[in-house]
Amino acid sequence: MSNINLIDSFQEFKDFKNIDRPTMMSVLEDVFRSMIRKKYGTDENCDVIVNTDNGDLEIWRTRKVMEDGFSEDDDLEIELAEAKLLDPTLEVGDEHIEQITLESFGRRAILAARQTLVSKILELEKDEIFKKYKDRVGEIVTGEVYQVWKKETLVLDDEGNELLLPKSEQIPADYFKKGDSVKAVVDKVDMMNSNPKIIISRTAPEFLQRLFEQEVPEIFDGLITIKKIVREPGERAKVAVESYDDRIDPVGACVGMKGSRIHGIVRELKNENIDVINYTNNLQLYIQRALSPAKITSIKLDDEKKTAAVYLKPDQVSLAIGRGGHNIKLAGKLTGYEIDVYREADETDEDVDIEEFTDEIDSWIIDEFKRIGLDTAKSVLALTVGELVKRTDLEEETVKEVLSILQAEFE
Repeated sequence: MSNINLIDSFQEFKDFKNIDRPTMMSVLEDVFRSMIRKKYGTDENCDVIVNTDNGDLEIWRTRKVMEDGFSEDDDLEIELAEAKLLDPTLEVGDEHIEQITLESFGRRAILAARQTLVSKILELEKDEIFKKYKDRVGEIVTGEVYQVWKKETLVLDDEGNELLLPKSEQIPADYFKKGDSVKAVVDKVDMMNSNPKIIISRTAPEFLQRLFEQEVPEIFDGLITIKKIVREPGERAKVAVESYDDRIDPVGACVGMKGSRIHGIVRELKNENIDVINYTNNLQLYIQRALSPAKITSIKLDDEKKTAAVYLKPDQVSLAIGRGGHNIKLAGKLTGYEIDVYREADETDEDVDIEEFTDEIDSWIIDEFKRIGLDTAKSVLALTVGELVKRTDLEEETVKEVLSILQAEFE
């Protein structure tokens, strides 16, 4: 055997996709040098030549020709009589060069080398996957669902690398089956027991940001900046944007003509309601925009306590709070202020402050209604039992009893 073709001899290597050929050949050379040291005691006088193009490897061993009886180290020297049998032209002082074949190591050594090689390449591959994805945290990846479990979904990327999509990182309306294509953002990359663990997410604000960057060229080009994103995945999101070019309307650019740009994002997020807001340093105006679509009458800020008292017309209170309280909660996260909404009394509308009912309704129940902006009897009566149960922490029976007491006031 004139040379050793490593790719033919070790078929496992063709399955390693994340290791470049030069690196793989370097590992192969190291392993073969280890084999040489075990057999001959040293590899100092051996040349290992690797051809990275075709996978060939040649091993040449050089020994100095010594007079018979004067060889002190058979691994580095060869006596003249033995040398003459191999090459009659050799004389004392010459160098005898011989090629070492794969067969000369023996079957057991070859099998051991194969096992060592596979182990080292696997280790290298894991390191490469870890480094690759560590650099991609915050980027969008697309993969194919391979297996669905109760608490997580296993996704394979286009190179067959395993990505984990936990249930907690899925939008509530997500439903996957094997073979489905999944788009998500790389969230965390860790090493667990020497194996890379890559967590992807569809609920992270970064996922929505990357989707905007893909759909809105002005964001990708840096003409529009996303200042902040807050989300209730699958329900509602608020995105504050700012333009560095006065000629560009940041909200209009993000939404697109007739919603053309945002429509694809909403569809990807399972119809998540997305509010795009024009960022401003004017805090009162910012809070007003954050509570969209509700129209605000006035705002009182407490910068020390970071709270905002927002006053609205009665018909705007439910809009400000939003379904399930998502609108007011997200507006608070977006602006950094705790927002309390208050119903502005209409002079022509006879109503009663809910505090007037403390003799019939427990104060903690009244506080629960006030917490969601319902501070008058009619503001509570304006909502159904189901809506009140959903927005508060009250039982259905308690809500029905309160409605009965308030209704009696106006009969």
